[in-house]
Amino acid sequence: MPESRSIGVVGAGTMGGGIAQVFAAKGYQVELCDAVTSQLERALSTIKKNLNRDMEKNRINETDRDRILTNIRPQADLKGLKQSALVIEAVSEVFDVKQRVFTELDGICERTTILATNTSSISVTQLAGTTGRPDRVIGMHFMNPVPVMRLVEIIRGMQTSEETFLATRGFVELLDKVPVVVNDSPGFVSNRVLMPMINEAIFCVYEDVGTPEAVDAVMKLGMNHPMGPLTLADLIGLDVCLNIMETLYAGFSDPKYRPCPLLRKMVAAGRLGRKSGEGFYRYTP
Repeated sequence: MPESRSIGVVGAGTMGGGIAQVFAAKGYQVELCDAVTSQLERALSTIKKNLNRDMEKNRINETDRDRILTNIRPQADLKGLKQSALVIEAVSEVFDVKQRVFTELDGICERTTILATNTSSISVTQLAGTTGRPDRVIGMHFMNPVPVMRLVEIIRGMQTSEETFLATRGFVELLDKVPVVVNDSPGFVSNRVLMPMINEAIFCVYEDVGTPEAVDAVMKLGMNHPMGPLTLADLIGLDVCLNIMETLYAGFSDPKYRPCPLLRKMVAAGRLGRKSGEGFYRYTP
């Protein structure tokens, strides 16, 4: 495993902020990078709220909270990640956006740096091919909310080296999370199984089989799911769900992955779930 205690995270959204928090809690110096200053400020505010909640529940003390916050350093430029042993990309689930990040990181970071993607559906092999170090590229798919969920889906690209895999698995284990290794395929395991279920739940609403409340109640009470698929879709973000379904549809050319028209319509209307205040349900700020 690289000796450097510096970790880079690109993208200060929900996932990027969560990833930064868990690494900082384990003593790593985290460079949290986002070109949008307000996004960085929002991420740091959310992390502080999370830590204050942990203090209230006696999971950490004030010294722990301050140490974790000190370990996270905001960066507006990718050049601030040059010395990182591991850089995790957590930007929008759009290939072109991720490609630009990987191409730039490849030119900035040391040749030994591992470039990881938090993608939930996009090909790791394809992203690796946009760099000059495909053997040092790997997928690290964290689950939301990152500080709570223990699973990290590790995705090996076609050219990912054994050294890169072992180092990445070591990072995950140091976070007290459980690494599960899968191979590169659209949606991997997690979203290849989850997203069609969510999409079918949306079809149930679209075809007037049941209300969102009814669909969620059936899955919660009948299947013992901790939350209904439409509540989960709102939490993930309906735009993210649509991006993943389109990746599956394009990757397999199979109509069973066709995104529900209602999902497309809601995203077009800006009803994205919790982050916009309205999805299948309404949310107060």
